[in-house]
Amino acid sequence: MEILRRSSSLWVLPILLLCFFINNGVFVDASHKVYMHLQSTTSHVDASKVHRTGYHFQPPKNWINDPNGPMYYNGVYHLFYQYNPKGAIWGNIVWAHSVSKDLINWIPLEPAIYPSKVFDKYGTWSGSATILPGNKPVILYTGIVDGNKTQVQNYAIPANMSDPYLRKWVKPDNNPLIVADKTINKSQFRDPTTAWMGRDGNWRILVGSVRNHRGKVIMYKSNKNFMKWTKAKHPLHSAPGTGNWECPDFFPVSLKNKDGLDTSYNGKDIKHVLKVSFDVTRFDHYTIGTYDTKKDQYFPDSTSIDGWKGLRLDYGNYYASKTFFDSGKNRRILLGWANESDTVDNDVRKGWAGVHPIPRKIWLDPSGKQLVQWPVQELETLRKKKVQLNNKKLNKGEKVEIKGITVAQADVEVIFSFTSLDKAEPFDPSWADLYAQDVCAIKGSTVQGGLGPFGLLTLASKNLEEYTPVFFRIFKAHDKYKVLMCSDASRSSLKNETTMYKPSFAGYVDVDLADKKLSLRSLIDHSIVESFGAGGKTCITSRVYPTLAIFDKAHLFAFNNGAERITIETLNAWSMANAKLH
Repeated sequence: MEILRRSSSLWVLPILLLCFFINNGVFVDASHKVYMHLQSTTSHVDASKVHRTGYHFQPPKNWINDPNGPMYYNGVYHLFYQYNPKGAIWGNIVWAHSVSKDLINWIPLEPAIYPSKVFDKYGTWSGSATILPGNKPVILYTGIVDGNKTQVQNYAIPANMSDPYLRKWVKPDNNPLIVADKTINKSQFRDPTTAWMGRDGNWRILVGSVRNHRGKVIMYKSNKNFMKWTKAKHPLHSAPGTGNWECPDFFPVSLKNKDGLDTSYNGKDIKHVLKVSFDVTRFDHYTIGTYDTKKDQYFPDSTSIDGWKGLRLDYGNYYASKTFFDSGKNRRILLGWANESDTVDNDVRKGWAGVHPIPRKIWLDPSGKQLVQWPVQELETLRKKKVQLNNKKLNKGEKVEIKGITVAQADVEVIFSFTSLDKAEPFDPSWADLYAQDVCAIKGSTVQGGLGPFGLLTLASKNLEEYTPVFFRIFKAHDKYKVLMCSDASRSSLKNETTMYKPSFAGYVDVDLADKKLSLRSLIDHSIVESFGAGGKTCITSRVYPTLAIFDKAHLFAFNNGAERITIETLNAWSMANAKLH
């Protein structure tokens, strides 16, 4: 994929920014100002360490972005990822390679693929892995062949199949496998998917592209030898006005249980998921629908919006994701990338940029309308000291501090309950056309409400000069309730660089409130907060850069700022050990 820094995507935020200023000027207590005399707090700390994560994947230094071609092969998890070996900004991209037995602790290896041939001399961009019959892995990737960014699709194979880590890969001379014809924009033609085999015995892959602002995934077919590919008569799917589609992913999900399915599975009781990364919005969107194998076309369900306002895998800083089928544990695993939201100068100063969120198991919600995501169970092996809180009442304006663990590197699970929905605020009809994050900017954590806001104040300084709130707010719209979930970075840092991106990320949670409970899990790791609402129905990732709330100076609170009293039924929080990454 080609990189556009998230911080430059401010065109999507005019309403958000306006509401932010209104929010700060009208509703926020005067204590939430910029404390210039406190901004030197981190000056004595090594810049490369102050915001570095402890248990999220990142190499020792330099730039990373997309996870490429993840796969489970002969008992080993392989993670390939876009990496710049020469610095902390995008460029000089190679396919770095790490292996793991548990998706949490990783062993770095030498790069698997790097520019070296005429068909990838100017770049080795994203792609996918496929396990062919005979247990033979193959990588498909996008090669850049000239200074005009002309893109072709290549393949690579292991040099030594007896090596358990598959350290070395070779790129045969019959590359490229696929070259764009005259109907395709050759500079927007990238990121081949994992291949699947149809009932006719032919392989199929998708390549992301765009034509006249209409995003699309172009299908190519090959016979069993995987070497001769021809373009299908029509795209698998396209949508007008969505712009270029990057990093497509297409896979089946079960209607019966949480088990994962092989990408080629096409039996009964399934739906298909088409996920694409929108180059314009920088979010990962998906639809759920039906794959017509006779027409080789995909049709989203009527409940899936096919465009910018559709479902997202994550409503925060999460992009260029890729899934794979884990045959060892019969599950589908999702991997993604969280870009820096700091300035480029700060990235260069600290010497690294980009982290990968924790791998997530994904499955279809019983409603059939959306996916559900949850951190892989292996993460729990890093849990250390635990603190617990039960049956704690929080009235309007109250908060309780969670002490006794390393709150800057923690895993927190909490269940909130309330006795009535009567105090839910009316949902303003003028918000109907707004994105959830715009509503969050208007109705932030400091704006008192009826039923909410309530949640967690993560990476908070002692006196709340800095904090990143993750919270719920419940509205009533006609005869239904709308649950807003926010992860608001607007007060996360006293840094005031104008190019630092501190958005109010948010999404709505489709949840039954009959039991009057909402659950929240947050993975807190110095500069990243990953949150999962209602058991993983809505997920939000934020990147934050506190200056006061660092290391042992960070605090964690549960809070309620609504008129309805909230009960913390159970709260479990753990200190998290460091993952082994090198």
